[in-house]
Amino acid sequence: MIRRLLALALATLVACLGLFGVASPADSQQPIAPRRIGVLTVGFLPESREAQAFLHGLQNAGYTEGRDVLLEWRSAEGDYSRVPSLVADLVQHKVDIIVVESTIAAQAAKRATLTIPIVMAIVADPVGSGLVTNLAHPGANLTGLSLMGVDLTAKRLELLKEAIPRLARVAVLWNPATPFHAKAVEDVQAAARALSINVTLVAVQGPADFGSALSAAKRAHAQALYVVEDPVLTLHRTNLLALTSKARLPTIYSWRRFPEEGGFISYGAELGDMFYRSAQGVDRILKRAKPGDLPIEQPTKFELVVDLKTAKTLGITIPESILLRADEVIR
Repeated sequence: MIRRLLALALATLVACLGLFGVASPADSQQPIAPRRIGVLTVGFLPESREAQAFLHGLQNAGYTEGRDVLLEWRSAEGDYSRVPSLVADLVQHKVDIIVVESTIAAQAAKRATLTIPIVMAIVADPVGSGLVTNLAHPGANLTGLSLMGVDLTAKRLELLKEAIPRLARVAVLWNPATPFHAKAVEDVQAAARALSINVTLVAVQGPADFGSALSAAKRAHAQALYVVEDPVLTLHRTNLLALTSKARLPTIYSWRRFPEEGGFISYGAELGDMFYRSAQGVDRILKRAKPGDLPIEQPTKFELVVDLKTAKTLGITIPESILLRADEVIR
C-alpha cells in the first residue's frame, strides 16, 4: 500500500512539473539537436583565418561543432551572381541563422527570408545600402556589425598624402557592382578636393578588368592608387598585388592582408575580430534574443599596417609619424 501511495505521489509531482513548464528528470536527459548555422562568404574562403575566427568565437562562447552547432559553409568565391542561389540553398536547408560577410550577401539574404535571423559579420554601410534604417534598432530579422567603411575613406586618403607629401593625382579602383561603392567614391572625391588631389576613377568588376584599369591609371599619370574595399578584390588580391607592383603604383588598401602579401599600406578594421564578434551575435540569438532588438555594432580594432620592403622598392621613405602609429611594420 505504501509503495502504491509513493508511486501515485511521484506521478502527481511529474504531472504538476509538466503543467508549470518544468522538465522532469526523464525529459532533461533528452538530447538537444544541434542548431544549424549557415555561413555565406564572398570575399573570403571558409578556410581563411578571418572566416575561421567565427568558429573560434563560437567555441569560446561554449559551442562545440557537431554537438551544439552544425556549420553550413557556402562560398561565392568572389562571384556575385552565385550569391542568390547560395542563400536560397541555406534557406532550403532550414538553417536557424544565416551569417554573411558582405553587403551583397546581406541584401540577398534579406530578400530571401523574413524569418531566419541574419547576422552581418562584415557589412560596410548597413544604413546607406538600405539594409536597415537605424543602427541602434535595426528591426526585422537583421543584426551584426558595420565596418564603417565609408567613414574611413578620408582617413585613408590622408594617410596616402602623408606618406607621399607631393601627391597630386590618385586613381581610385572601385567596383560599380558593389552597393556602397558609389557613396564611397563620392567621399573619396570630397576628401581629395580638401587635400588638393585630382582623382581618376577606374572601374573593375573582376580580375579580368585589373590590367586595363591599371593601364588607365598610368595613362592618367596617377602617382598612387586608392582601392575601395570589396570582396572581389580581396579574393583576387594576389593578381591585383602583382599588377600594382608591376605598374609601380603605391597603393592604400583597407585590409592588412594586402601589405602582408606585398602591398604598400593598409588601414581599416581588423576583420578576424569582426568575424569573431559576429559569433557573439549568433550566441545571443540562440539564447532567444530577437535580432532586430540587437544594435548593430561598430569595429573596436583598427589596424595601420605598412610594408617597408615595398616602400623601399618604390623609392618611398615612409615618414616617422606614420611608422610610430603603425600597428605593424613589415620590414
